[in-house]
Amino acid sequence: MRIEHVAIWVSNLESMKEFYETYFKGKANQKYHNKEKGVESYFLRFESGTRLEIMRRIGINEKNSDEMLGWAHIAFSLGSKEAVDELTTKLKMDGYKLVNGPRTTGDGYYESVIEDSEGNLIELTV
Repeated sequence: MRIEHVAIWVSNLESMKEFYETYFKGKANQKYHNKEKGVESYFLRFESGTRLEIMRRIGINEKNSDEMLGWAHIAFSLGSKEAVDELTTKLKMDGYKLVNGPRTTGDGYYESVIEDSEGNLIELTV
């Protein structure tokens, strides 16, 4: 068994597509648009084969509070401490908020946590 994909509601579909293509080498499919339900989405496929679905729908406009039950973050394994440091620096220089790190956590992970352009948490790890 494996996770086929995860999905996230977004406010700005094109901006989020560009973010994941630019920084995480995601490759997007053609935009899906269901006019009847007011839903648009892209599937982004990453080098590992993992897929992320970004979706926008009329009527979903506000983010829940910062801390809530449910998914907390998405983690990308970059392969090395150097890669974590490099991408963390690039994202920070490009104006994305660094939440913490890079650091070694109490359970031995080397990671940093950043916010994407809509404030969703992304963990960068080895």
